[in-house]
Amino acid sequence: MQLHWICIFLLFLPGLGAGYRILFMGPFPAPSHWMWLEHFQRDLLKRGHQVTSINNHPTKKPHENLTEIILSPSFDIPKHFPKKNIFSMRFASDFQNLQMWWQIGLMTTEHALQDPKLKQLIASKDEHFDLVILEQFFHEAFLMFGKKFNCPVVTIGTMGYADNMDHAMGILTPWSFIPHLLLSHTDQMTFSQRAYNAYLSMYDAVMRRWYYLPKMQELAEKHFNNYIEGPLPHVHQLERNISLMLINSHRSVDLPRPSMPGLINVGGAHIQPAKKLPEELQSFLDKATHGVVYFSLGSYMKSTDMPPEKTALILKAFGQLKQRVLWKYENESIGQLPSNVMIKQWMPQNDILAHPNIKLFITHGGIFGTQEGIYWGVPMLCIPLYGDQHRNSIKSVREGYARSLIFSKLTTDDMVRNIEAMIYEPQYKRSALEVSQRFRDNPVHPMDEASYWIEYIIRHGGARHLKSHGAFLPLYQYLLLDVLFCVLLAAWLTIWLPWRMLRRVYRWWAAGNEAAKMDKEKKDL
Repeated sequence: MQLHWICIFLLFLPGLGAGYRILFMGPFPAPSHWMWLEHFQRDLLKRGHQVTSINNHPTKKPHENLTEIILSPSFDIPKHFPKKNIFSMRFASDFQNLQMWWQIGLMTTEHALQDPKLKQLIASKDEHFDLVILEQFFHEAFLMFGKKFNCPVVTIGTMGYADNMDHAMGILTPWSFIPHLLLSHTDQMTFSQRAYNAYLSMYDAVMRRWYYLPKMQELAEKHFNNYIEGPLPHVHQLERNISLMLINSHRSVDLPRPSMPGLINVGGAHIQPAKKLPEELQSFLDKATHGVVYFSLGSYMKSTDMPPEKTALILKAFGQLKQRVLWKYENESIGQLPSNVMIKQWMPQNDILAHPNIKLFITHGGIFGTQEGIYWGVPMLCIPLYGDQHRNSIKSVREGYARSLIFSKLTTDDMVRNIEAMIYEPQYKRSALEVSQRFRDNPVHPMDEASYWIEYIIRHGGARHLKSHGAFLPLYQYLLLDVLFCVLLAAWLTIWLPWRMLRRVYRWWAAGNEAAKMDKEKKDL
């Protein structure tokens, strides 16, 4: 018995199992997406698997089991979506955001599939993979790689849950209490919120199925048609063949929702124990008598892209604080710095947030940074700019550990007032620590759970037993509309036929009585 448990323990240790060949794909060019995905790739490499990686960012840590296909040149997002427009806008409509994501997905998919190295992979005849892993972010044509190599597919949902993920796993999303991906509503929506949620969700479902996916299918046929035997399946069908979805969601901060065994929450998988900081940063933080404010706009939108007048007013606000300030600023052109401010082109964010002297995190509200702030129990001042950042910021404010400012209306006084309120009013830190405790309370680390299920899918040949057949049912069968129709028809026939027969009997009887009455009247005459 003791040997039995030792064998089970050894099975979960990285690098001791048989190595599998895995095709790992992150075609979206945004650095933050790949920084998150690369954590999964590194863990698979540590477990002894052979990984062929398709992405836009060469690794800084080469590995003997890693083969990279770098998409070059990378898709130029700022050329099509200028950053200056992002800083000036307040909030695009939900419908515009949907259309923007679809457009970005189609453009980046087409760009990636035109890469010569990727074309060689598509045309290859001797390549073999045990599994395809794909970021689930508007690149459905890449699901055709699963068909090409005849292997299971696992996806990683960067932004969290979406209705189409539910549908692919056999769940019809209940719009009455599950808000759309782009909305920040709770599960206790008002009538108007439920009506809008249903409208947006229906628009998404219809337009995605009959507008967006057909365009994605055209891309798949254009690039795969000559390299796969037989007719190509539709990407809509390939979605339903996905074996497992790893979702960037966590039960402590996201709404409870119906689920299936093939939907696994891995929110916080990228967060690791803090490492030792560089000496300069460590000294700056350790000697901060009044604490430190950390400011970063993430990896895509850079502080250097801000309008100069905004940079000046933020510097002025920081100069009025007792606290020291760490600002991720990408070059030295900022000019004269207040004595309490340090700027760096790059900072180890997770390790900085773990330092006990960090009092506040000023953030754009990206999902990865938000999760890091939650994990380390740091209150946040959110300045959302675009995409899901508005949704994340609203949710954080509602939980009580954050405040939010509008970038286009930012003033020095607003900055100082909000920073000081969040540092000196204890409820923000208290709420941050409460949420942090919930976020950390996991049976296993999310990364270990993710890797376990990835290997499980390979070991069990796609694990069809995790997939509900509801994913393949037509809507009328899923909703039992055919059964309801038969019940209503039977009920109608049960009522209508006897009623019809009784009417005829009554008419026959009434006609007989009338005839008898007329005969009697004739005799009386």
